Amino acid sequence: MTSDLPGGRIHMSDPFATPEEEKSPVRRLRGRLAAPVTLWTAPGPAGLTVSSMLVADGEPGRVLGLLDEESDLWEAIAEKEVFTVAPLGPGDRQLADRFAGLMPAAGGLFAGGSWTETAYGPVGRALWAGCRLVSSRPCGWAVLVEGVIETITVDTVEPPLIHYRGRYRELP
Repeated sequence: MTSDLPGGRIHMSDPFATPEEEKSPVRRLRGRLAAPVTLWTAPGPAGLTVSSMLVADGEPGRVLGLLDEESDLWEAIAEKEVFTVAPLGPGDRQLADRFAGLMPAAGGLFAGGSWTETAYGPVGRALWAGCRLVSSRPCGWAVLVEGVIETITVDTVEPPLIHYRGRYRELP
């Protein structure tokens, strides 16, 4: 879709985007499932925005996530065997983009904001879980990481930030 405006044509959509009918059916299915937007960190420091994840209740509780095997985060988790998981809220869109590599991070990922060092990695949210790596294995084009939750800090509860069909969404 284009719009004729004085001075030339302006695209109203991404002219370089893969047309919907050419996308992988698996990717199209995944895009239609709402996913939480979380920030995972590890000592190093390293961090990554992760939406392919879930929490399994039990004794002990567990966290599972799909990480890019070439990411600095996976390298740090594999070395230190600990990590944090923090759900992000509606006001964290720029933070999510920065840790996803979609936004410049002048001074590094952890520049700005208030970060607290923990044994599991830096945290900058009130709600977070400290986890110990118990297993990992290749899964699709990622590595499936399983961690046992060793500590949880719940100071406030805010609505979650959701990723759906390539965009951030909020619950009403």
